[in-house]
Amino acid sequence: MVIRVRDPFATLLGLQRAMESVMGSDWFGSRTSGSGAFPLLNVFTDGDDFVAEAELPGVKKEDLDDQVRGDTLRIQGRKAIAHDEKASIHRRERAAGEFDRTVTLPAEIDSAKVSADYRDGVLRLRLPRAESAKPRTVTIN
Repeated sequence: MVIRVRDPFATLLGLQRAMESVMGSDWFGSRTSGSGAFPLLNVFTDGDDFVAEAELPGVKKEDLDDQVRGDTLRIQGRKAIAHDEKASIHRRERAAGEFDRTVTLPAEIDSAKVSADYRDGVLRLRLPRAESAKPRTVTIN
């Protein structure tokens, strides 16, 4: 009689690969997607406008590219962490590399009126709603 013992780590590795495959696909649609070291992001309303704040410590303003199209906000860029090539790294917890974050907002944005401010590692975008997306009062005759 042969007794076979299944490797529990093989099962975990298979699960990890399946999750990476799902996250890499467009299964989530256009809701929220991204790749790389995601910046932490808050989106909230301020009157008729949306405001998005992204934490990007260590990212230079020149390394950011923000785009707005319709109801979609895209923040992409690069975060570099420099150290001496001869350095022996004992712990690496800070993420570096390219990032690309896309968020679908609940209404169309007037891309011509979008403003951005970047201070102390926090990117703040003011995203005004398009006139066609603002609530309208209807007069009843």
